[in-house]
Amino acid sequence: MELSNVSTGGGQLRSRAAIAALFCTIALLPGPSYATPGTPDPRNDKSIEEIHDELDGLYRAAEVATEAYDAADEKAAEQEKRLTSLHKDLARSEGRLADLHDLAGAAARTQYRGGNLDSTGLQLLLGDHPEHALDDAAQARQALRSLVNVSESQKTARAELSRQTDAAAQKLRELRTSRAEKAEAKGKIEKKIAEAEQIEAGLKKEQTRKLAQLEKDQAQQAKAKWADSGYGGGTSTGTGAGDGRTKASGAAGKAVDFALAQIGKPYVWGAVGPSSYDCSGLTSTAWAAAGHPIPRTSQAQWQGLTRVGLSSVQPGDLIIYYDATHVGMYIGDGMIVHAPRPGRTVTTAPAASMPILGVVRPGV
Repeated sequence: MELSNVSTGGGQLRSRAAIAALFCTIALLPGPSYATPGTPDPRNDKSIEEIHDELDGLYRAAEVATEAYDAADEKAAEQEKRLTSLHKDLARSEGRLADLHDLAGAAARTQYRGGNLDSTGLQLLLGDHPEHALDDAAQARQALRSLVNVSESQKTARAELSRQTDAAAQKLRELRTSRAEKAEAKGKIEKKIAEAEQIEAGLKKEQTRKLAQLEKDQAQQAKAKWADSGYGGGTSTGTGAGDGRTKASGAAGKAVDFALAQIGKPYVWGAVGPSSYDCSGLTSTAWAAAGHPIPRTSQAQWQGLTRVGLSSVQPGDLIIYYDATHVGMYIGDGMIVHAPRPGRTVTTAPAASMPILGVVRPGV
């Protein structure tokens, strides 16, 4: 029977009650749940290990992009300096060529008229002793020929210099394009950093606690791994008397002291101090402070510095990680000081806490 066919008063009341009950039942049925707009996903469906790996992957990608940008930026800066120098050389060459051209014309006109050459200007440009005057026509003709030869040489030199300048300018344009592309990539990576930070902000207190504990456990495992390997001897570093540690000497000690003094300062991509650093910015600035400038990026440090065996690592040496996209400074006792990643500060960590590519030693 349709509801519209109920004709009695009692039937209508019973029908209305049934409809109300039906609506109440529907309202109480479980439906799809939605997060409040802007609320970070708490990642309840992932284990702590999976969350850790996701965060680590996002921050690793950011660091790789940072090192690539730093390398492109450094090359472009070097090319800009070279281009400036070439422009100065070109201006000097053009000025000298103009002087020679004017002097050659004046000499030719003088000889055509049968007069004597004024040797002062010629000797000033061509001779080591401008006080020696040309005193006969033979010397004048020889000077003119020399002047023409020098002029032609200058034209050749200027053409070569102009070619080098054009090539340098083209290279600079290419490097600037590369740097712009790296900057664009860096912008995309910064979005990943923001995503990672949102993930961390959305974790529940218990998840945050478990994540911190996981990192502590991994650090302890890394320390044990280093101790079992026997790497690095028992040497450690320190500056204060009575701290129970042996101080590294010379430039290495100065570099270690400088790096340790930066503990607590934030990681900022592309930074070389004094208030913030990225990983290679810390190591390059520390060794520069010790009087031994080294390449700026971790890749250049790996390629350009003296490599030593891991078993011979000493305080002040640089341990290169992954595919040369991270670097830390060894300080002894199986520990490094480094600028770890965005969102963290300069700190110490077990040397074996990341995949090691190799070791390089500055100052040798």
